[in-house]
Amino acid sequence: MKSLKLISLALAMLFSILSFGQEIKITGTVTDETKTALPGVVISIKGTRKGTQTDSNGHYAIQAQKGNQLVFSYIGMNSQTIKIENSNVINVRLKNNSEQLDEVVVVGYGNISKETQTGSIAAVSGKKKENYYSNNYTKALQGQVAGVATTENKIKTSLSIMIRGVRSSDTGSPLYDKVNINPPLPADPNGEEYENFVENQFDTPKNVPLSTFSIDVDNASYTNIRRFINNGQAVPKDAVRIEEMMNFFKYSYPQPKDKYPFSINTEYSNCPWNSKHNLLKIGLQGKNVPTEQLPASNLVFLIDVSGSMSDPNKLPLLKQSMKILVNELRKEDKVAIVVYAGAAGMVLPPTTGDKKQIIINALDNLSSGGSTAGGAGIDLAYKTAIENFIKGGNNRVILATDGDFNVGSSSNKDMQTLIEEKRKSGVFLTCLGYGMGNYKDSKMEILANKGNGNYAYIDNIQEANRFLGKEFKGSLFAIAKDVKIQIEFNPKHVQAYRLIGYENRKLRPEDFKNDAIDAGELGSGHTVTALYEIIPTGVESDYSLPDLKYTKTANTSNYSNELATIKFRYKKADENKSIEMIQTIENKSNGLSSTSDDFKFSAAVAWFGLKLRDSKLIAVKDSQSILKLTKQGLSKDPEGYKAEFMRLVETVQ
Repeated sequence: MKSLKLISLALAMLFSILSFGQEIKITGTVTDETKTALPGVVISIKGTRKGTQTDSNGHYAIQAQKGNQLVFSYIGMNSQTIKIENSNVINVRLKNNSEQLDEVVVVGYGNISKETQTGSIAAVSGKKKENYYSNNYTKALQGQVAGVATTENKIKTSLSIMIRGVRSSDTGSPLYDKVNINPPLPADPNGEEYENFVENQFDTPKNVPLSTFSIDVDNASYTNIRRFINNGQAVPKDAVRIEEMMNFFKYSYPQPKDKYPFSINTEYSNCPWNSKHNLLKIGLQGKNVPTEQLPASNLVFLIDVSGSMSDPNKLPLLKQSMKILVNELRKEDKVAIVVYAGAAGMVLPPTTGDKKQIIINALDNLSSGGSTAGGAGIDLAYKTAIENFIKGGNNRVILATDGDFNVGSSSNKDMQTLIEEKRKSGVFLTCLGYGMGNYKDSKMEILANKGNGNYAYIDNIQEANRFLGKEFKGSLFAIAKDVKIQIEFNPKHVQAYRLIGYENRKLRPEDFKNDAIDAGELGSGHTVTALYEIIPTGVESDYSLPDLKYTKTANTSNYSNELATIKFRYKKADENKSIEMIQTIENKSNGLSSTSDDFKFSAAVAWFGLKLRDSKLIAVKDSQSILKLTKQGLSKDPEGYKAEFMRLVETVQ
């Protein structure tokens, strides 16, 4: 009997020893105080070098032992330590650390507050709130945080960071709070798709008397280019659409003073990249409608939740972006949410804008997985918008995706046919692009161009705040639609001309008066800028066209002081008959130094775009010349976007 008790005691001690050293899988989700999932939270086992990070949905998993303590760390929030006891699931809610909210955040360019940043970040304390820039993240951190030393591995695949006196391990793996990390590398852009196009060539008024095109307020190309440059990657030639680069920036054009919804402004001067040529700038300024006078909105968020959207700069960033937009809504506005993956479905019926938490909760519950039935999603979104149509209101589908459709209607032609049919409903379209690596810019541009819409690429939370917050009215409230421009140059003064950019927006001359032809939309407060490069008559240029033997120049003696006649056609946002405006441009060229800052800056942006496209039609391509002109037009830059552009130019040599 005594021996039996001894055996039982020995077995109990053995099981106790075995269970004490046995690892178990601990899982959970980390959120902030608003229950928003936090990607990139560091979870470490106290007293060890073992750890992990949360994924894009805030989920984590780690092997640990009972009695271990898990430390949850996230910059800008209070760390939390939790002892593992009887449960295998540990969910954590981190609280903001108010003392850290005013730190400057190293993001590769610019600066933002901690409240709007998502993902893993590095903070630099003790600096004034000013732009801190480096296109090299090792330089950005080096010497800025106490106890931080950074080294770049020779094979260029990781960054070693030593923080808080913890020495790197013998393997040279980077350490952060005793946890190994692998900095994410930019995705290979070879899987991305861009529409091929050939830049506009010179034409002569003798054989091509009219130049006709649709306005374009999109600016996706600029933010996409910014993403490539900040990631240290070459910019694909067809990703560069010069009109979208110019129209990213706001210019100081006067507000319209008459019955028309926009003012027309022109300037004529020397061309900075071809000294023998001139440059004509055409600028439109949309009427700024006060917020209280804006019509009620009927919005449908159409959100891609397929498997390709799982990356942190896709669905997690998308959800944060949409919350910025939700904060702009009023009680009279309403929002529905439609999602699509392998199929499409509604996750939130139309809900008024004052019920913000309900809308935000619906966004928070979204997760990614499955294939991408974009066509089915578009069908359901438009059906929902039409069923809740507000006459005289702002009826709009907001599509947010990486554009990687692969189920049902998916080709560019399919997408164009589908969206051209939907536009007849009177519902407008805004396309928001996210992500990299598999990004389908060509599809997004087609949808926006053919669907009474606009298009933005959201590369970070700052851009979401700009487009969906600060410029909410211009982005989502059209004051004029199907806006077309047609210009006739006087052959007495113009030997040849070419439109800079707008290659995908060119129209036939007969399309100008045809109200069935779609064109671009102008939003409240929007500015639109276009440039023409002109070879004056009598100038010997490397780009001059040969004289024609049989074509006679029209008699222009009665119009000797006119450089060109420019016409505009537009429709009111809720009407289908166009209105025409006409203006003549005087043949008077001022020296470049006496032009407006807007002229200099827009010309510098176009020049940089021509350089990125490796244009064969510009004689000067060095960055220093572009920078010099940029600096001359840097005035009125409260948000720092023009200064940021200058840094991009400096980066591309």
